[in-house]
Amino acid sequence: MNEDLNQILKARRQKLGLLAERGIQPFAYRYERSHHAEAARALFEEQEDEGSLDEDGHGSPVRIAGRLKSFRGHGKTAFGHLEDGWGTIQVYFRRDVLGDEAFAVLMELVDLGDWLGVEGALFRTRTGEITVRATRWDLLTKSLRPLPLGKTELDSETGETIIHSGFSDVEARYRQRYADLAVHPHLRAVFRTRARIIGAIRDFLDGEGFLEVETPALQPLYGGASARPFVTLHNALDRTMYLRIADELYLKRLVVGGFERVYEIAKDFRNEGIDRFHNPEFTMLEFYQAFADYRDMMDQVERLLVYVSDQALGSRNAAFQGEEISFEPPFRRIRLLDALGEALGEDPLVLSEEELRDRAYRLRLSDLEGAGKGKLLDKLFEALVQGELVQPTFVTDYPRELSPLAKPHRDHPPLTERFELFVAGQEVANAFSELNDPVDQRRRFEEQAALRARGDDEAQQVDEDLSLIHI
Repeated sequence: MNEDLNQILKARRQKLGLLAERGIQPFAYRYERSHHAEAARALFEEQEDEGSLDEDGHGSPVRIAGRLKSFRGHGKTAFGHLEDGWGTIQVYFRRDVLGDEAFAVLMELVDLGDWLGVEGALFRTRTGEITVRATRWDLLTKSLRPLPLGKTELDSETGETIIHSGFSDVEARYRQRYADLAVHPHLRAVFRTRARIIGAIRDFLDGEGFLEVETPALQPLYGGASARPFVTLHNALDRTMYLRIADELYLKRLVVGGFERVYEIAKDFRNEGIDRFHNPEFTMLEFYQAFADYRDMMDQVERLLVYVSDQALGSRNAAFQGEEISFEPPFRRIRLLDALGEALGEDPLVLSEEELRDRAYRLRLSDLEGAGKGKLLDKLFEALVQGELVQPTFVTDYPRELSPLAKPHRDHPPLTERFELFVAGQEVANAFSELNDPVDQRRRFEEQAALRARGDDEAQQVDEDLSLIHI
């Protein structure tokens, strides 16, 4: 801890003691507010339009609550900004209105980051900012540690608010997400958008006749993807268990049991590398439909994304890292081997495993230990093609080695009827015509077991139960 921070922490602790000496509760139980910041501003604008302000230009009194984000004193007056979950509003304090003692406590013992409740009438300042003229204030929570707040300025030409953050270390921001959200309130819009997206997904699938279900997160045998699991011990049963890497195999069992359309939005866990596209714990949607093949599911996914864009974003266009992404259908469709062959300059299927491995080594690709031909093709595709797929693109017809649970392609048996959807160079969806031949399924599981024996610990295990049932 640096000396400056240490002094700040000591000073705030001292203020906590002084508040107690004055009989002020520094951590309130509750506060009954009448409006959040956005609603208070809207109320004043409505009254202003109606001409219902009083003769001094004041609107209705409100009770607001929020974190103190700025504060500046001017002798017998002070201005501050309170921020709540909806926005920021200015507050105006006067000693002759609050009284000497309440004003002195405000000036001497309140710090940035403290949570305050403020009561008073709304008015507009000479600079045009809607403000609460405080007639009373209450300390709701004393902040004992300062937030790494930056400086905010208004661009005089564009009117845009520019934040010079004091909390810019990327790793620290992700490890302390609460502080990141407190310092960068605009990021809360991401959470709200995510909630709208999930709601729209549910609306679409419910409307298509799908049933939302829950399947086990703790499983005796993991499967449904090529990934390493998290391993734990079930004490009561004295057996090894795994956190699921996918929902797939249990959802398929429900289809076998007679549910023709099911879906789950659930947490999955994969005990592998971490980067900006891979998190060990993540949320995934999986849905399954009887009597449909991968072409039907491509159409379904396309309609789903169009619906979600319309409902959650209000637009079929979205900006992402400087790129304008269009979800206007139809989405582009390309075959994996065609795209990879164009990048390699020759047909990938005629290249031997050793030739593919040599290409991968020359590109300095990692994690090649125990990789078979299918995984090498996938690695090369990821390195040479995937990053170029900016607009929504369905990549179809994957090699059988990459798709142990997919049906063989009806026209090209070495391939499977599988697709992945890529947007902005990232995989966002994966599906296939489901394998419903139990003999072939058993053979696929055994091929996966052979890959595991060669050292590919992401290959799938033999699921004896699934291999015995017709899907």
